[in-house]
Order: sequence, then C-alpha cells, then structure tokens
Amino acid sequence: MSARALNSLVKDIRKCRVCFEDGGKKPLPHEPRPVLQVSSKARICIVGQAPGTRVHASGVPFDDPSGDRLRDWLGMDRDTFYDDTKLAIVPMGFCFPGLDAKGGDLPPRKECAPLWREKLFEALPNMELTLVIGQYAQAYHLGKTKKKNLTETVEHWRDYMPTHLPLPHPSWRNNVWLKKNPWFETDLLPVLQKEVKRLLKKSA
Repeated sequence: MSARALNSLVKDIRKCRVCFEDGGKKPLPHEPRPVLQVSSKARICIVGQAPGTRVHASGVPFDDPSGDRLRDWLGMDRDTFYDDTKLAIVPMGFCFPGLDAKGGDLPPRKECAPLWREKLFEALPNMELTLVIGQYAQAYHLGKTKKKNLTETVEHWRDYMPTHLPLPHPSWRNNVWLKKNPWFETDLLPVLQKEVKRLLKKSA
C-alpha cells in the first residue's frame, strides 16, 4: 500500500461512526474520536486496549500517567514516542468506549477490529516488533498461543519474540501486579529496551 493509500485509510478511520450510528444496537455514549498513530516507516507498534477519558479529550495516544510509565518501560522520550515514523500506536478500539457502572473503562468496541485492523496492518510493511498490552490485544494478536491469563502470557514473553512482546497495562491499577512479579522489571524490561534501541537505530 502506498503512503497516499495509507493516508486515505487513516482518514476513513478518523471519520468512522459505525459504533455511534449502529442501527439500534447500544451506541457509543459520546461523539466518536478515533485515536491512532501510524506510518509505513514505523518498525515498532504498540497495541493497547482503547483510549481512556484523558486521551479522548486530548486526541493524543497515551497522553496520561500510563503513557509516562510506558515510555519509561521503553526507555523512550516523548519526542521519539510521538514520532510516527518510529512508533505506531494502534489500539484494539480507536475510540473511548465509555465507563462501566463502577467508573472503569468498558472493553473496546467489537465493531472496530474486524473493520480496520487487517487493512491497517497490511499497510505497515516495516513492522518488526508489536507490543501487545492487556488481554484484549493479546487475545487478538497472539491467538491460540496466548496462555490462560495475562500473567502467564507475559511470563512466557520469550515464546513470542522477536515479533511480539506481551505486556501488562502500565496503569497504576497494576502496581500490585508489578510488585508480585518482579521478574517483569528485572528480566523483561532490559530486553525490551535493548530491542527498542536496536529498532530505533535501524529506522534512523
């Protein structure tokens, strides 16, 4: 796919209103605002769940404390993180799905992935490493190789390298998980940062 075709696809995604005007099913509870970052030159892709309230407001992916922690995990500054020629960001759902009764984010909308993901990833020919964050991303991108829960999947991260690397969500809600699984910081993160540095140098 040419750069012009990719730009056209991204424009179509940004105009998408399928989950807002879905003919009687439960619609998105607010005006759609698809959030993504892509370039055919990017060698690293981050796949998360869906934008939260702060990202929905700003339109900038991972523009929140979770993003600060994620950038720390990657060993990456903000300028590099938001350089689409180096890093793509393609959540499972492009729009903020709304909140549940307890104030937590709802799951990504089911309409999004079958509409856009295959076409979009076909337009990213230089992708070498996909970071899959959370259970929804891991279920889609790892398929049957995904383990029975997130902890086991991340614990077996070596099985998915060099093309994929499963991660927990960098939210503060996972502070307890991080404390219970110290191997994540001692074993996984150094490899992640080394691989990110290698791919960034390759794309320079």
